[in-house]
Amino acid sequence: MSGADRALLDELLRAERLALLEQLEVLDEAAWAVPSLCAGWTVQHVAAHLAWAPVLRPGAALRGLAGAGFDPNRFNRRTATAWTARGRAAVLAQLRENAVTLAAPPGVPRAAAVLEAVLHGLDVRRPLGLGHRTDLRAVRTAADVLVRTRWPLNVTVGGSAGARVRGRRLVAEDVGWQHGQGPEVRGSGEALLLLLSGRPVGPDELSGPGAADVRRGPRR
Repeated sequence: MSGADRALLDELLRAERLALLEQLEVLDEAAWAVPSLCAGWTVQHVAAHLAWAPVLRPGAALRGLAGAGFDPNRFNRRTATAWTARGRAAVLAQLRENAVTLAAPPGVPRAAAVLEAVLHGLDVRRPLGLGHRTDLRAVRTAADVLVRTRWPLNVTVGGSAGARVRGRRLVAEDVGWQHGQGPEVRGSGEALLLLLSGRPVGPDELSGPGAADVRRGPRR
């Protein structure tokens, strides 16, 4: 990766983290308790995960994974619950620090950190009806990571995006992003990120000859 590419990803990551932080800071207690798009997680669970996952030490992560039977989703659920108990003030303080330092878990590529910031931002904003104009470059980066991530790493981002949209051509009309071959599925970049990650997409957010088919699930 060139220095310019890394600088751009750093810029996108910081912008997404700060934008979400600003919205979280003004939420009341009831809003923090609203279920997010992550099954079983509230808004505060998502925020706590974004706060401390990037700064979790490798040894602690390995011990936690072992205790969760090396199931990363179970591990993430356990840690999100534990970190939520630290309280909103602590969550916000750590998120603020992460936006400055651009901390990320060891070995996680910068583009994957951008994906996490964008996707978890949607997990929080959609249920709360919050608006945000995500940088189009961040949306394209997130979509590229989703379609390229293979097992076992994809278990933490909703499973195999490739299997979910196999045999279709995705067209993000607002961000200039396309992927795949076959009947077209058109929508906003945000809607396609939700589709690729296995999250709920509104009934009117996808169009094209492949839209109805893709809602029925992955082709075998």
